[in-house]
Amino acid sequence: MRPPHAVLGPICAALLAAVSGFGAPPADDPLNAALARMDATSATFRGLTADIKKVAHLDAINVDTTDLGTITVKRGARSRDLQMLIDFKEPDAKQVLFAGSKAQMYILKNPGEVQEYDLSRKFRGMLDQYLLLGFGSNSRDLRNAYTVKVGQPASEPMAGDKTTKIELVPKSQEMLQQVKKCELWISDSSGITVQQKLYTGGGDYNLATYTRIVINPKLPELKLDLPRGVKITKPLKD
Repeated sequence: MRPPHAVLGPICAALLAAVSGFGAPPADDPLNAALARMDATSATFRGLTADIKKVAHLDAINVDTTDLGTITVKRGARSRDLQMLIDFKEPDAKQVLFAGSKAQMYILKNPGEVQEYDLSRKFRGMLDQYLLLGFGSNSRDLRNAYTVKVGQPASEPMAGDKTTKIELVPKSQEMLQQVKKCELWISDSSGITVQQKLYTGGGDYNLATYTRIVINPKLPELKLDLPRGVKITKPLKD
């Protein structure tokens, strides 16, 4: 049984790009220029905080569902050693914690239960693919897993910041079943992704936009804000 999009959606929306050295690319090569900026940022990236706006579009009924909140990402010594906490405030308060191969979801209107998902076995390959879209990845691994090209248009302003859009198509057939294509808007000034769009098929997509980004703040270990007595359920089986 696959984990619901309610879990994987927030996870992959938050595992966004900061992807080690192409050197100085020519000015007329926006793709390599964007990847080089991402690699430079990745070399010193240890974490970030930001506001997040996530829009899930269902094309069949032309409905958008919008969640607003904050995201905190903390990277360990290895690029894939990530902790991530998404705290959605509106319209329904819920928290999603990702650490290693475990994902936990806490819905505040159901304060007695935390749903826990083990992604280490059956979903390990897909999890690794999502992590490559996450903060701290390197461009070599990104190119190994995805066909990468510059998006159209190549340059777009985003909240007053000039960005370069890149397009990624998974090489893995398993990943293609979940994500047909991904677009990343990379800040030309910081090398951080400020927007990501995941196309999941049939006209459906998840769009995540990040604002008020703070790179490399001092962060504690990330954890859910749980009251006493909360039980953990494990609905996902290998």
